[in-house]
Amino acid sequence: MSKKVRVRFAPSPTGPLHIGGVRTALFNYLFAKKQGGDFILRIEDTDQNRYVEGAEQYIIDALNWCGIPFDEGIGKEGSFGPYRQSERKSLYKKFADDLIANGKAYYAFDTSESLDAHRKEHEEKGKTFIYNWHNRLKLDNSLSLMPEEVKERLASGDDYVIRFLTPPDEKLQLQDLIRGTIQIDTNVLDDKVLFKSDGMPTYHLANIVDDHLMEISHVIRGEEWLPSLALHKQLYDAFGWNAPEFAHLPLIMKPVGKGKLSKRDGEKMGFPVFPLSWNDSVGYKESGYFPEAVVNFLALLGWNPGTEQELFSLDELVNTFSLDRVNKSGARFDPEKTKWYNQHYLQETANAELAVRFLPIVKEHTTDGDKINLEYVTKVISLIKERAVFVSDFWDLSDYFFVAPTEYNAKATKKQWKEDTAVIMNELISVIDSIEDFSSENSEAVVKAWIGEKELSFGKVMPPLRLFLVGDMKGPHIFDIMAMVGKEESIARIKTALEKLG
Repeated sequence: MSKKVRVRFAPSPTGPLHIGGVRTALFNYLFAKKQGGDFILRIEDTDQNRYVEGAEQYIIDALNWCGIPFDEGIGKEGSFGPYRQSERKSLYKKFADDLIANGKAYYAFDTSESLDAHRKEHEEKGKTFIYNWHNRLKLDNSLSLMPEEVKERLASGDDYVIRFLTPPDEKLQLQDLIRGTIQIDTNVLDDKVLFKSDGMPTYHLANIVDDHLMEISHVIRGEEWLPSLALHKQLYDAFGWNAPEFAHLPLIMKPVGKGKLSKRDGEKMGFPVFPLSWNDSVGYKESGYFPEAVVNFLALLGWNPGTEQELFSLDELVNTFSLDRVNKSGARFDPEKTKWYNQHYLQETANAELAVRFLPIVKEHTTDGDKINLEYVTKVISLIKERAVFVSDFWDLSDYFFVAPTEYNAKATKKQWKEDTAVIMNELISVIDSIEDFSSENSEAVVKAWIGEKELSFGKVMPPLRLFLVGDMKGPHIFDIMAMVGKEESIARIKTALEKLG
C-alpha cells in the first residue's frame, strides 16, 4: 500500500506572507487534494530574533482568504503537533545528539570573532572561507580536540554549535520531481550548523526532523531551497530515514528586468505583492481583488495545464494540476494579467453580491446614502459592471446615478453646445414631462418619434442630453439612465445644465 500523501507549507513568521509564498502554499494544496492527501501548516519559528508579532496570524488569515485552508496546523491540531517549531524545542537536541553519537556530526567551539578572522584572512587572499573537510581539523571543534578536552569544555558550559560532518569525495545523486537528477560533489559543501548555542536547532535540522515525524511524503518548496537539498538528503541518510520526494518551484520574476519579484517592485509599479495589507503595504484583498482571481493567476505562474485554458475554478485546478507540468525556469509576473483575471471574476459575480460591496462606497460619497437601497444599486451595477475591473471602479462609472452633475466636461461642452441647443433642450423638457410610462423603452420611443417629427438630427439631441444628465460623454444607454434617475430628476438636470451653460 502506498504511503498517504502529506505535504506541508512551512513559513517563518518574520513578516507578511509574500505572494510567492502563497503560490508555494497553493501548489502544495493542489497536489495534496488531487492525491486525496493532507495539507499541513507548520510555523518555523526557530529564529526567535527575527520573529514578528502578528505574522503567524497573518499567514493563517491569508491562506483562509485565498480559499486554501490547511488540514492540520495552528488551531487545527492533528496527531502530529505541536505545529510551531518553538514548541517542539525539546525534540531536536536528542536528534542532534544521535548524529554526534553516530559520528555524523560534531561539536564546534569556534567563536564568532575567530570565524570572522578566518573569513577576512581568506578574503584578503581572494578566497572564500568554507568550514568543511579541508580545514575542520585546524579549527576549534571536537574533531581537532582530544576527547577529554571536549568533555571538559562541555562540562564547563563553553558555548558550542553542532555541525554536520559532510563526507568528502562523494558524488551525490539527488532527485527532484521538477528538475530531474542533480549531481553534487560533497567536497564543495560546508559543514552546516544544525544546532545553535542558544539551544535552538537551525532550519536544516528542525526541518528534517519535523518532516520525518509528521510523515511528510513530498516537500514542495521554492527554488531558493535547492542549494540545501544536498544537506537535507544527507541528513535523511545519516538518520537512516526514507527521504520524502522533493520538488523545487521556479521563482516568480520581476515584471521588468532581472531578479525575483520583490516588495519594491510592487511599490514602484503600483501593484500588491502581499495577499492582505501589512502596515503601509496594501494587499490584494484591500485592493479589491477576488481571492479566486488571485488563486487563478498564481496557479499559472510557473505551471501550465498543457492547453489554452486560462480560467480555472479551484476544483478544476485540483483536478488538472500535476508537478510534471511545472516549469524549471522562472515565471515573469504580469500586473496587467492579474487585473484581467479580476475583471473576469467580477463579471461572473452576481450583481446583488457586488451591490453589497458597493453600497458602503455609495454612502461615503452621498449625503442621503441611507435612502439608497440595494435593489437600486444592483440595477446600477447591471448597467456599468462590464467596464469595471474592481468594485472600487463602480463609483467613477456610476456617480451620476446617485448625484446630479455639478460640472460639465469642458471639451464635450464646447463640442455639443450649439446656437439652437437651448431651444431644442427646452422643447425636450416638455416632451419628457408628457411621458407617463417612463420606462427606458417607452421614453426612447417617444423621444425618437419627436426627433423624427421635428426633423432634427440625433446629434443635436442625444449627445447634449447625455452631457446634461451625466456631466460627461460616458455611461450606458441614455434612456436606461433616465429610467433609473426618474422623470423629475431628468428634467431637473436638464434645467440646471441650461442655467449653467446657457
